[in-house]
Amino acid sequence: MVSKVHILAIGIHPDDVELSSSGTLLRHAAAGHRIGILDLSRGELGTRGTPEIRAKEAADAAQILGCEFRKTLNVPDGLFTHTPDNWLPIVNVIRACQPDIVLCNSVDDRHPDHGRAAKMTADACFYAGLAQIKTHDEDGREQQHWRPKAVYHYIQDRYLKPDFVVDISPWFSRKMEAIMAFRSQFFDPEGQAPNTPISGQDFIDYIAAKDRVFGRNIQVEYAEGFVCARVPGVGNLFDLT
Repeated sequence: MVSKVHILAIGIHPDDVELSSSGTLLRHAAAGHRIGILDLSRGELGTRGTPEIRAKEAADAAQILGCEFRKTLNVPDGLFTHTPDNWLPIVNVIRACQPDIVLCNSVDDRHPDHGRAAKMTADACFYAGLAQIKTHDEDGREQQHWRPKAVYHYIQDRYLKPDFVVDISPWFSRKMEAIMAFRSQFFDPEGQAPNTPISGQDFIDYIAAKDRVFGRNIQVEYAEGFVCARVPGVGNLFDLT
């Protein structure tokens, strides 16, 4: 059941959110903010695991992160196009949970799905605010239009210069626990599945190193980086570190 949240994190693949923004989600959940996750696809083109296995792993990760809900759409993994059939369901979820902030895929990355999903999700956030686009809830009632106040793109495999970073140092170990809930995808010294670019210990080491690099910018141990869809405003210069 989708419920009101303050932050909705969206990824085209299960585990996108965990890898790149789960520390930020944990930080805000600890401050009392409600969070939700929307996976656009079931990750059916993945070399390792199955959609069913990944769904169970995603549910385990959501529990670790303290999500209000985690929902999966049926956007075709790898084969999706920017059409109403694919972005209207995103609009439906945005209107149902009315997030103030949306976190979504990187604007440019090694995996071509990520950049395409970033554009489609950001557009869906805009379309969700148009009253003349009609959607309905599970009971058939017309939904109210809703536009998030901000859309931020998390940084994934390819390094991008962040517009801002979030200190996740106290939550880094919990983030890694959420990542490793996806046992079919990541390093398992006893596993027999085919190797992929993300299945080795080197990739887990890279995640830690990347977060250390982002943390270095603000003199903390670990941070996550984000790119803004628009120029952000601040009300107090002392809010910036």
